[in-house]
Amino acid sequence: MNDLSTLTGWGGTSPSSAHVVRPVDVDALRGQLATAGPRGVIVRGLGRSYGDPAQNAGGTVIDLTDWDAILDVDSRAPAVRVQAGISLDRLLRALLPLGLWLPVVPGTRQVTVGGAIAADVHGKNHHMDGSFGNHVSQLDILLASGDIVSATPEGDNAELFWATVGGMGLTGVVLEATIELKEVETSYFVVDTQRTRNLAELLSALSDGDDDYTYSVAWFDTATTGDALGRAVITRGNTALREELNTAQRGSALRFAASQHGRVPFALPMGLVTRPTARAFNALWYAKAPRHRVGEVQDITQFFHPLDVVGDWNRVYGPHGFCQYQFVVPFSEEAAFTTAVETLAQSGHVSSLNVLKRFGPGNASPMSFPMPGWTLAVDLPVRPGLDTLLSHLDQLVVAAGGRIYLAKDSRAAAATIARMYPRLQEFRATRAHYDPDRIFRSDLSRRLDL
Repeated sequence: MNDLSTLTGWGGTSPSSAHVVRPVDVDALRGQLATAGPRGVIVRGLGRSYGDPAQNAGGTVIDLTDWDAILDVDSRAPAVRVQAGISLDRLLRALLPLGLWLPVVPGTRQVTVGGAIAADVHGKNHHMDGSFGNHVSQLDILLASGDIVSATPEGDNAELFWATVGGMGLTGVVLEATIELKEVETSYFVVDTQRTRNLAELLSALSDGDDDYTYSVAWFDTATTGDALGRAVITRGNTALREELNTAQRGSALRFAASQHGRVPFALPMGLVTRPTARAFNALWYAKAPRHRVGEVQDITQFFHPLDVVGDWNRVYGPHGFCQYQFVVPFSEEAAFTTAVETLAQSGHVSSLNVLKRFGPGNASPMSFPMPGWTLAVDLPVRPGLDTLLSHLDQLVVAAGGRIYLAKDSRAAAATIARMYPRLQEFRATRAHYDPDRIFRSDLSRRLDL
């Protein structure tokens, strides 16, 4: 039965209605492609893209979250083969007791493997290990024709592989994926914390010290201006060895410490994130951080996923939702980056969740977001004037040779994205080859003419 549902991304903006279907097998899935109407189909996982790539107004949305089997674990390679609807949360819970870990883990575990591939997600270790697609060795893809094709990074179907990585679900349905893993002795991390006084000190500290750590991220204050513009708290770490744990921790060295303490039951009528509360949070978060602390042992939730502790945390932004705006500019464009931070700080649009990282080299995907440079993500509540601010930031980013992240976008213009992604025409050509009738469509693909 087709259920007409109103869908949004995690940001709660740009709702649209589509027929949501949950096919039970490949034949049923083929049937959905064969009978797709003029609005086409798109696959949806757990709905954690912030914008509209997993929506399809007036068309069909295929929910594959029941396709969540672990098909094979090769502890010698090591690697795992899974159905694409499995969440990273469930996968990590199965892998850690075996001493295995995903090479790239984003800011939440509540995403599917298929979604991680479609968005080519990144984590705190991009400067060392690249993005999720770098560690996928094979994809089994159901094409619009109904054929199933196996694609690898360097094989005969490499073009399809790399168009699917970062391709926002527009090349076909990823059915299965083989992911390379890393071996770990523990599920803990040894973390160093450093507080910096302003943006210049922050960028210098990250440039000088990141190569000593597998994982690195900085939270910084978007509300304070003047000499304290961009003051920040850097947390960097490496996977802990057993010998680095205390006696109690060694007894549960591979424990998956990732509990959830309640949920936000509904979208708060007025939202909790206002200019006064965000400014207060920024000041408190900076003040409570240690000036310098080394060797602290933290678990998965503490270091990677503090927001996963509260379910449906996006509802604190209220009924109008929020935009998570993430951009990257090259390392040579620190002046443009500083201008963007100053623009945010002076705009009156204040964010509490502010993440800055250094990216390493990108991969072969024409639509993958990361490139060598500085990346910043901010969560901005929707209120009057926000789109004007973000459009201005778009132009700063374009002029600096940077780009914004499609998995978090819900409002950019097609012409802007075309300037940000110089290989867009290459992606369009690959997509046209494998889906000439444009069976795979989404609100994002129509908005951006992908």
